[in-house]
Amino acid sequence: MNGTADRSHLKDILKHLILEPEGFTPEHAASGLRSIMRGEASDAQMGGFLTALKMRGAERDPAMIAALAQEMLNNALVPHIEFDDKAREDFGVIADIVGTGGDGWNTFNVSTTSSLIAVAAGLTVTKHGSRAFSSNYGSADFLEGLGCNLSAVMPSHVGKFLKEHRCCFIVAGTYYSSLHRVMKMWSELGFLTPFNILGPLTNPVVPDRAVIGVNSKALGPVMAEALRIMGRRNYAVVCGDENLDEISIAGDTHVWHIQESGEIKNYTIHPRDFGVPAHPLSEAAGATLEENKATLHRLLSNELEDRDIAVRDFVLINTGFLLYVAGIASSMEEGASIARETLESGKVKALLENFAKATWAL
Repeated sequence: MNGTADRSHLKDILKHLILEPEGFTPEHAASGLRSIMRGEASDAQMGGFLTALKMRGAERDPAMIAALAQEMLNNALVPHIEFDDKAREDFGVIADIVGTGGDGWNTFNVSTTSSLIAVAAGLTVTKHGSRAFSSNYGSADFLEGLGCNLSAVMPSHVGKFLKEHRCCFIVAGTYYSSLHRVMKMWSELGFLTPFNILGPLTNPVVPDRAVIGVNSKALGPVMAEALRIMGRRNYAVVCGDENLDEISIAGDTHVWHIQESGEIKNYTIHPRDFGVPAHPLSEAAGATLEENKATLHRLLSNELEDRDIAVRDFVLINTGFLLYVAGIASSMEEGASIARETLESGKVKALLENFAKATWAL
């Protein structure tokens, strides 16, 4: 029983991982995940598999992460984008901005807000995210708190939203319903496993370009290499110097930018590169869902208070970098300038209102 095909059941794969770790390959890991997604595994087996992967150091292995992410994508529901009168390429560049979470900084909902601004600025975005498994809330919870009926948005609706609004929110649970049990389990284990970081790699639309935040500088090159193995190009992995899974408003952010050639270019950026002043990260802290909704309302309505300036600038640099990576802006500073002009124009508020109404009309 040395081949992957002979170890198709998670019990056998787990035994291999524990007893023969030196021979455990990315293909074996993918086979284990396949067994889970087929409903063949018990809770005890899933917990053992996650723990054993952790002990194996799988979250530091780009090939292992890439294999698990690709297996998830292979088993995802497929978003419907193609139409008789509109092919995928007719939408132009499709992008995403998403983070691993888990950085402990409790900042404002930057990636969700940035995705809305980027769409209003002309970019097509399929924002991948999830609902929270803990007392905190995820990006889906935030948008639902703003009036969106995301539970109604099915894979068959993605193309419709891209045609009419240039954006769609991709709720992970809708596309990976077979992973509900294991998703809850890995959120409860209390330590990092590869599954905690697969979310940003598994947008089923497979965007053309993306900004992906990670919660550890050590994870940056690992994530970038995993993306490269998966064939992604023009993706940028970012980590604030504070181990923040977004571009930091407080100082340096480390970037691993996958070029069209496949080369991974590592560099450091700072708010000054966007023409924006730095602020202490504490001034961009998030709060409760209701408080963050109120902050977003002030941002979109141009009714800023002094306490909102750092949050606004935080959003501008992250949006600006997304626009730069996606090719909408020729520089980071131009990206932030476009983001600010778009935010102040009122277009983002109208976009959110129209998107929310459309989700209830399905």
